[in-house]
Amino acid sequence: MSNTNPLRRKKCQPCQGDSTAILSAAAARKHSAGLPGWKLTNDSKSLRKLFVMSNFKAAVEFINRIMPVAEKEDHHPDFHLTGYRQLAVELSTHSIGGLSLNDFIMAAKIEALPKKLK
Repeated sequence: MSNTNPLRRKKCQPCQGDSTAILSAAAARKHSAGLPGWKLTNDSKSLRKLFVMSNFKAAVEFINRIMPVAEKEDHHPDFHLTGYRQLAVELSTHSIGGLSLNDFIMAAKIEALPKKLK
């Protein structure tokens, strides 16, 4: 479903500290259901996926593929690269202190990018 997720066609919208943009835990669970492997954190304030890449170079290349998408959408994930090929990508809308639709839009776009997995 990741390649046909309709969120891929949407554009991230500015969230200027508007707490009404925070998704409920139920809405976040609904959106994450269409994103295989993406999990809500225990507090439902972040969305995270661990990608086990084929090697260190593949992990860095994937980060570099995400960068222009994040810049275009003006919505930037956190990256955690450990064990030389385990890349966790975490999304949260920092300006509102929780998850917004933007996080799921970015996850759908990241999911569609080419990647070299183990």
